[in-house]
Order: sequence, then C-alpha cells, then structure tokens
Amino acid sequence: MNINPVKLILMILVSSSLISCNGQGKPEPENAEIIPFEIGKKVTELDNQIWKVYQDTKGDFWFGSNGKGIYHYDGKKLKQFTTSDGLVHNQVRGIQEDTKGNIYIETPIGVSKFDGTKLTTLKVIKSPDSKWKNEPTDLWFNGIGDYLYRFDGEWLHDLSLPRQDSLLYSMDPNMPLEEMQYNPYTVYGIDKDRDGNVWFGTINAGAFRFDGKSFLWIGEKELSTLPDGRVPGVRSMIQDKDGYFWLSNFYSKYKINPDPSKGYEKVKAVALPKEIVKDKILYFNSGITDKEGNLWMTTYGGGVWKYDGESLSNLEIHNGIETILLVSIYQDSNGTLWLGTNNDGVYKQNGEAFEKFVPKV
Repeated sequence: MNINPVKLILMILVSSSLISCNGQGKPEPENAEIIPFEIGKKVTELDNQIWKVYQDTKGDFWFGSNGKGIYHYDGKKLKQFTTSDGLVHNQVRGIQEDTKGNIYIETPIGVSKFDGTKLTTLKVIKSPDSKWKNEPTDLWFNGIGDYLYRFDGEWLHDLSLPRQDSLLYSMDPNMPLEEMQYNPYTVYGIDKDRDGNVWFGTINAGAFRFDGKSFLWIGEKELSTLPDGRVPGVRSMIQDKDGYFWLSNFYSKYKINPDPSKGYEKVKAVALPKEIVKDKILYFNSGITDKEGNLWMTTYGGGVWKYDGESLSNLEIHNGIETILLVSIYQDSNGTLWLGTNNDGVYKQNGEAFEKFVPKV
C-alpha cells in the first residue's frame, strides 16, 4: 500500500505530540520537593503603633498595628500580614483564636480569619436567625465601630444593643437617634466575666451585661457625658477579687445582685490620693485581672495603674524622650504583662518595670 508522503509526515507529528502529552502526565518523582506558597513578608521590626498584643495556644505572639497590618512572631522570625495578603483592613482592633486554632483579626470594617495558610473575610448575616445567644465557643467583635458581631463558627451575626426607655444623660430627648453626631450605643469594648456573661461598653450609653437570656443596663452619669463635656466611653470592664466590676473608671465600682430584679450596687471604687491623681485622667482604656487577682489598667498618657485590693498605685512609662501613649494591656500564659502603645511599639514587663520589646530575628 502506497502512503502519500504528506500524510506520512502528519502521522509522525501526531504520534510525537501524543507521546509528549503522555509523558507530561507521569507522576512526580517520590523525592520531588513541593514548596508551598506562603503569604506575608519577613520583617525585622515592629511598627511604632501597636495597639493589640495576643498569644495563641502554640505560644506564638501576634501584634496588631494601627495601619500596618498584623505581625506574627514565633520566637525566631517576624512576619507581617497586610491587605496585600488578604487582610480586610490594615488597622487591627482585636485578635482572638477559636478552639481549632484559627486566628481572627478584627478591623474597623470587618473580620479576617487566618487558618495557618490563607486569610479570608468572614461573611455577615442579618436575619431573624441573628438572635442574641451566648454559647461558650462564641466569639464577639466590635472593632470600635458601629457594628457588633457574634461569631458562631460559621457566620457573623449582626446585632444591636437594646435601646433604653429612660433618657441618656445630657441627650436631647427630641432628637432622633439617626440625627445625633454619633450613635451613643456604639460598642467600645467587649469582655467576659468569671461566670461567662458578656459585657458591652458603649461610647455614651453606659454598659450592658448579657447573661445569655436577658440584659442588665448600667447607665450611670460617670459612664456617659461628663460635666466638662468629655465623653470617655466604657472601653474596658474587669472584675476584682470581691466580685465588683470596674467599668473604665476609678470613681465607682459595681456589684451585680444575684436577684436580677434588684439590679446592681454601686459604691466608691477606691481612695484617690491627691499626689497620685493630680492632672491624671481617671478613666482607663484597657484593663486585666492578673493571676493573683490584682487589677492592672492603662491610661493613654497616664501610665499603668495597679489595684491590689486595698490601694491604687501608678507607674508612668517613658523611653527617655517622651511619655509612652498606652492603648492596651495583655497578660500572656506565663503571667507576664505586655503593653500596646500608640507611639513606641510594644513594652514587656520585667520585674516591677516595663521595657521596650524588640523581637529577636
């Protein structure tokens, strides 16, 4: 049988292509190294504005900045994650972890989840299903903004605090809520007490405690607009050894009555020596209860305050050049205290003092 020379050439070309394609389908050698793609970039130092410090269950530290994203430090290397890596916003307002080890990064416009490999933005649901609940594994977010979210492991439920019938102090009763300069119910802080109740501090509507079924509202004058016009807001809620709650101020403390119908008791928080409190702002923006039951609180330009159950003491933080502007305080798994600042990175407790933290990389 005679074959046309042109057809013969075509047959040879087709056969060569098939052999080539079949060769590409062969599995990789067993000793081939597959290098996974890693997000984030290695850096050598933290930004000066570090507002949040957090230690995860692995012992690694996370540092949230006020505009440069979030940093991860494992004791050897420091990595920075920003919007270029999928972070929803570069201003970090909170850091949490779930029971599976996922890290949640709270920002003014939303929440990002880091699963160890990638960053994703959590989806928000606002529907009749977004009911108020308080499950042990729930995470709560506010971002110091106009939103309040409960995360059930799958969805961010968009919630609103209950409006109060009684008028808020110094507010115009005839002005609709939407026409006010700001929403007085904007949540500034979220904390949990020893019994698992959730506390919400607001910009001008006092504080709310949610026990999973009902709310208790504390709407005292010192938690709203002050006589001089300042609006300090309730940013932090901590519980002392005696069960009293300190709601962002040194003037009063509050104890919840076991009978919900009887509300709460309000008493003077602590004696305030004039030589200590002179020219100090007596409202704290962040606080924790340490392992011994002492209260530690930070004020923006007034240093760190400690209450041991009897007296209040103050420690100013300086770097030799300027006063350190404190934003937050955090206690790690070893009981060591950390300070987030607005002008000098992070400070770490060293004995009775605090010193600038520099990651070793």
